[in-house]
Amino acid sequence: MPVLVASDLDRTLIYSAAALALTMPDARAPRLLCVEVHESKPLSYLTETAAGLLTDLADRTVFVPTTTRTRKQYERISLPGPPPRFAICANGGHLLVDGVWDPAWHARVTARLADECAPLAEVRAHLESTGDPEWVRKHRVADDLFAYLVVERERLPEDWVKDLAVWAENRGWTVSLQGRKIYAVPKPLTKSAAMREVARRTGADLTLAAGDSLLDADLLLAADRAWRPGHGELADTDWTAPTVTALPERGVLAGERILRELLRAAEGPR
Repeated sequence: MPVLVASDLDRTLIYSAAALALTMPDARAPRLLCVEVHESKPLSYLTETAAGLLTDLADRTVFVPTTTRTRKQYERISLPGPPPRFAICANGGHLLVDGVWDPAWHARVTARLADECAPLAEVRAHLESTGDPEWVRKHRVADDLFAYLVVERERLPEDWVKDLAVWAENRGWTVSLQGRKIYAVPKPLTKSAAMREVARRTGADLTLAAGDSLLDADLLLAADRAWRPGHGELADTDWTAPTVTALPERGVLAGERILRELLRAAEGPR
């Protein structure tokens, strides 16, 4: 029976230059591999060691990139190893099978959102009316499923995100602050639901997961075993669970450690 590995990407396996956390002396810094280029600029990296580990993992398991990115943003990434058979995008709103969009899954998701949550238009209007141009740099909608702001963190009022979270909670939405982005996402739009669907299709008898943000918590809880790095929203709040291992590593070296742990768990006795 196959092992399914569902892992978040940004700040879990791949890292922007700002998130690398290269705190060691320059001569001891790891060699990096660029895995994303956008508008002729390198954006995301993992270590060369992590690239080898990821290739091994993808050869031995059903490796499923699981991201909040839109399909278009995900397709900019070129991960080492064989092309993933499945990928989860837009926080579970889209399922790609051999690189092809699955419309039936998307229809199931959107029907549930319509039944259980306030409409996206209401949330967008609230973000536009309460977000101050002094610190909001961009308003964005992701695949007509959720919204997010790009902000200047140093100017962001201390209680604004908390107030937004309370407002969103009453309308069936959740809020997550990740770096310079504030996400507003419908509660039923989850990575865990998409992971369970892939597990059903593949017959996986063991599910492993990794992630760093509040939007990954449901994924980590749904897996048989899971890991989080020493940075990100979950680490900042000391979040954990009985089946979740909190790792101390931060930055790009956390990606290496996560991949080692996933490989060890996939190859261990079951």
